[in-house]
Amino acid sequence: MLTFVRRRIVSSAVPLVVVILGVFCLARLTGDPAKLYLPLSATPQMREDFLARNGFDKPLIEQLWDYLEGLFTLDFGESLRTGQDAAGMALRAFPATLQLAGATMLLAIVGAVLIGSWAAYKPNSLADRLSGLLSMAAASMPDFWFAIMGVLVFAVTLGWLPTSGVVGGPEVWVLPLLTLLIRPFGVLVQVVRGAMVSALSAPYVKVARSKGASEPRVVFGHALRNAAPPVLTVAGDLTVGLVNGAVVVETIFGWPGIGKLMIDSILQRDFAVLQAAVLITAVTIFALNILVDLCHALLDSRVRQAVTA
Repeated sequence: MLTFVRRRIVSSAVPLVVVILGVFCLARLTGDPAKLYLPLSATPQMREDFLARNGFDKPLIEQLWDYLEGLFTLDFGESLRTGQDAAGMALRAFPATLQLAGATMLLAIVGAVLIGSWAAYKPNSLADRLSGLLSMAAASMPDFWFAIMGVLVFAVTLGWLPTSGVVGGPEVWVLPLLTLLIRPFGVLVQVVRGAMVSALSAPYVKVARSKGASEPRVVFGHALRNAAPPVLTVAGDLTVGLVNGAVVVETIFGWPGIGKLMIDSILQRDFAVLQAAVLITAVTIFALNILVDLCHALLDSRVRQAVTA
């Protein structure tokens, strides 16, 4: 298993280097920060002082070298907007994203297991067809469209929910959670249903029923346990996607997570904060991918055999 983890870490090194170099180059394409932070009446001397103070007067290759040196000491520099430590700002924003993604996946997994198992227990029934139709529609729905429609209907028209922000009670979670939840929930219902149909037709289920096991024990104690590996693998991949794709939802709803921090940093050309936020997100995604693969290997003996071969 250690060999498996080592191989995954090595294979993740190349994309991580691409992310590090890519965010440095793309950040510089957003524009000249001096034009944003200096007044229109700024003199050439004021511009030169600003660039020198923030290291932007150096050649691009020297700026890249300084950036890479800072990575080894976790020193990303200071924010142009606030003067605060860039890494600290990203780390303070990241828990809000993790909370939103974690709550979303918890609800998606629980709901998908219940509905998917119910549909698989009664294949080709009205419940099965209805759950299949709704889950397919949910899996195909763009999250940004659902977010805009949710704000229009429930916040603007009906006035039941706030349009954005985190100040208030549990109602502030409803629209962001539903927006992030709808697609992974739809995908997981399909996966759970397919895995449970195969599991419920397996010989060990017939043996359990012949021994007098109750139907809830057969479904959740025997079939679901054997159907868990593909479900957990897909759930892990969806969790990675939630962390990576929370940018749209956080921006629309003003959620103070790392996605919104990235967008704000791009708009305000705050290179240090953008680089810190992207790198922290990339490292988290790579770690989650390794964890998902490790869980899959632990649950599936065929994967373990392939790893040790």
